Amino acid sequence: MILDSRNQRFSPESGERSGYDGAKRKRGSKVHLAVDTPGHVVALHVTPANVDDRSQVGALTCAVQAETDGSVETAFVDQGYTGEKPAKAADANAIVLEVVKAPEAKRGFVLLPRRWVVERSLAWATRCRRLVKDYERYATTLAGNYMIAFVCGMLSRLGRIVNSS
Repeated sequence: MILDSRNQRFSPESGERSGYDGAKRKRGSKVHLAVDTPGHVVALHVTPANVDDRSQVGALTCAVQAETDGSVETAFVDQGYTGEKPAKAADANAIVLEVVKAPEAKRGFVLLPRRWVVERSLAWATRCRRLVKDYERYATTLAGNYMIAFVCGMLSRLGRIVNSS
């Protein structure tokens, strides 16, 4: 399992529920995502952008265990999820967080093991024009649009596999 989040810029429709993320200097919503090894969505929820990633680990890991019947043991995360609070929240759901760090002698772009899967999944979602910005009035609608985008992507990949056989 791999966990990550993505900020989406706000639009006038999402104005009331959007927040300001000082680290990214963006106002809008934040999509918290948990994907499996091939990059399929397991859990997703939307919060205002000012909500910290670490505070959402408990909700994400709980949703992951509910979807997988408690079979997930390890979740790979980036350095935004370090600390005691997210580790305890994940441990409460029987998941161990493994922080994937960049190498010390890093120069330029470095592909991090396991972490690229969730980044690829988020890039797949941004192919849908509706998900480039937060145009939705309700967070549930935005989450539903993400799920539709991921299902459409999975179906198109499945179609390519079936047609090539």
